[in-house]
Order: sequence, then C-alpha cells, then structure tokens
Amino acid sequence: MIQRTLFLLLFVVFGTTVATAADGKPHLLSVITSGSNDSQAMALILTRNYIQSGGSAQILLCDTAAELALQESDTGTGVVQPADASPRQMLGGLIEAGIQVEVCAIFLPNRSEDESDLRQGVGVARPGAIATIMGQQNSRLFTN
Repeated sequence: MIQRTLFLLLFVVFGTTVATAADGKPHLLSVITSGSNDSQAMALILTRNYIQSGGSAQILLCDTAAELALQESDTGTGVVQPADASPRQMLGGLIEAGIQVEVCAIFLPNRSEDESDLRQGVGVARPGAIATIMGQQNSRLFTN
C-alpha cells in the first residue's frame, strides 16, 4: 500500500499541471485504445514520463481502454511490475495531478452508461477540440 501511495504522489512531486498545446510547450495527446493491462500501463507510464521531462499531456481513452474511465469497471485492475500499480491506479494519479482525461465522443452513446458513470475528473472529448490539438505544431500524438 505504501508503494502505491508513493507512486501516486510522484505525480504531485513533479509539479504536473494541466496545460494545453496552445501554451507553446511540447504537448502529448495520448490516445489509448487497448484493453491489455500491460499496454494500458505502458501508455500511462510513458505519458507520465513525458510530463516529467517538461511537456504537457492529455489522455483520450477510446474503445476498450475507455472502460478505465468508468467508476464500476474491472478494466485495468491488474498490478503491473515494476510500477507496482495497476493502470486504473496510474490513471487516477494522473487525474489527481490535473491531467485532462476524456473518453472519446462515441464511447458513451454506444453503451448503457452515461456521464454520471464516469470517474471523477474524466470528461467527454469534443472531436473539434481534439482535432485542433492534433493540428498544432507543438503537439505529438501517441496511440496505443
């Protein structure tokens, strides 16, 4: 438990803040679609490391990975080593650190859940806003 708490606190220690690609610093849009526990974990670890190296980031969850955003879901609960945390915990740490996390615009309309079923701090992406970020010169796109 202590290791997991320390892992989540790392996000705060490094001064992670919400930023957009418009502020001029390198910005990463991480689009995560995989339902694989290991793939989700690696994408979240890489996103965290990008932020720690001075960039800003946001996360777009689509397809099976969007289930990480649901309050009542078992997706991403397996602990991954050496992080000693699950993708669900890693995502929670990024949310707590102020990273913008959204599900894709088609995720909820095609399910029985609605916005009230999302974890606190998770929103629904607007395609126009995502397209704008993708088109900005200082943006990087990471898909997994």
